[in-house]
Amino acid sequence: MNLAGCSNFRTTGFLKPALFRSDHLGALNEDDARQLQSLGIRRVLDFRGVNERAGAICALSGVTVHSLAIEPTIVQTLNGLLAAGHQLTSADVVAHMQDTYRGFVRHNTHRFAEFFGHLLASNEPTVFHCTAGKDRTGFAAALLLHALDASQEDVMRDYLLTNERLKPVSLTGGQLPPHVTAVLYRVQPEFLQAAFEAVDADYGGLDGYFREGLGLREAERERLRELYLANT
Repeated sequence: MNLAGCSNFRTTGFLKPALFRSDHLGALNEDDARQLQSLGIRRVLDFRGVNERAGAICALSGVTVHSLAIEPTIVQTLNGLLAAGHQLTSADVVAHMQDTYRGFVRHNTHRFAEFFGHLLASNEPTVFHCTAGKDRTGFAAALLLHALDASQEDVMRDYLLTNERLKPVSLTGGQLPPHVTAVLYRVQPEFLQAAFEAVDADYGGLDGYFREGLGLREAERERLRELYLANT
């Protein structure tokens, strides 16, 4: 779809085409909105924090928006380090992004459990997103694909597709040096791997995380397969 106000809108892996992932929906123009409304979208799952949502309210009418707020921390952290006189390298930014992804597991698992709760409630046409559709959304998509038995290769392929789709809009208000934003504007395998390393360390692996963290036992995973697998 050719959307002027949304660059990372797409289907999720091999799933049925009524489930989409995206960057935020606050900059849609009228034509964008018409294109998305033609998909029959009825539900939006929004991982953005409070100020992010207030600054770019969903421009898609006729939908129910559910807030699954995960407050962003990476830009604030990096700005604080720069203000304190630290000379950040690209490797430093990668390391802080890895910490952000570990935080998804260690501080925000309840939000991803809510995400799955909505998906299990119905398979009405849905968009899930954050601001850029790459980190919070990327981890959610990776969890969903893993829950549906996707291969590691398919999960990573879907995750890295953001690098081909996302336009380099400002996520930082122009406050950070170019070599820092060059890392922030993209995704890297190391980011997602850090989240799954935290899963392994804290839950003994994905199966334990699904059961204990997300409330997904075999019955719930089978229901997800029924609702979202394209070949069922």
